[in-house]
Amino acid sequence: MNYKNSYKVEKKELLSLSVYNVGYQKCDALYQWGPGIRDHFLIHYIISGCGYYRQKGATYELHGGDAFLVYPNQEITYYADKSDPWEYAWVGFNGSDALAILNATDFTKECPCITATPYGEKIRHQLLCIYEARGNEFDRAVEMAGRLYTALALFMRGATKKIRQTSYCGYVQKAIAYISSNYSYPITVADIADYVGLSRSHLFRSFEKVMEKSPKEYLTDFRIRQACNLLEKSDLSVTAIANSVGFENNLYFSKAFHKEKGVSPKNYRAHFVGKKDEP
Repeated sequence: MNYKNSYKVEKKELLSLSVYNVGYQKCDALYQWGPGIRDHFLIHYIISGCGYYRQKGATYELHGGDAFLVYPNQEITYYADKSDPWEYAWVGFNGSDALAILNATDFTKECPCITATPYGEKIRHQLLCIYEARGNEFDRAVEMAGRLYTALALFMRGATKKIRQTSYCGYVQKAIAYISSNYSYPITVADIADYVGLSRSHLFRSFEKVMEKSPKEYLTDFRIRQACNLLEKSDLSVTAIANSVGFENNLYFSKAFHKEKGVSPKNYRAHFVGKKDEP
């Protein structure tokens, strides 16, 4: 018997780790998704059966107890076996904590699959608990994120590699905490480096290693995400929002926002309000 139960979150409330979608499915023979890309991380845990995951020209055969990770903006395809189609549970997510956590697991871009996943039954249980907690209310978002943290911790606990968590990841997490608390002030990368206790070049290398972007890019992205939230939920002027998220120059804010979102802050707000008013 084939079935699919899925849920997509309409609004991603949390910045550190937000669930984007969650579900579980018993696939038909040769059921396929792709080729295509996702704009977020996506973990599939195979409950039973067999299927195939294709990325960068490599194809991985996966069975019950295995898992695969889709990285953002990478073309992928996955499909069920013809004679023994798989059943899986999945969760899509993103946030400032996501890549740092995943770097502490056995998932890598070069090898995005884990076979015979340790704690597999517990992982399956947590993914189904995320689905049970589904909802767009803020308390639901927090509960889903909490369950996701637990699921990811199980992947970390079962990891065979031991990364230098106290160095690169530790520095980056300290920097992210500083940014989260001080982004509304005109802080610079030099301020962040001083707080963490690193040179700017060492901080840059740490961010490139863990987050795959520079500290400046992360700071700008964080401020833009906060600006989006204010544009959607407040009546503040664009200038007031720019000041509130750490941009002292309104023109620079508008340029940075347009570069990130493809539209001006004013048009972003008009589009959001228009969607909200739709029946």
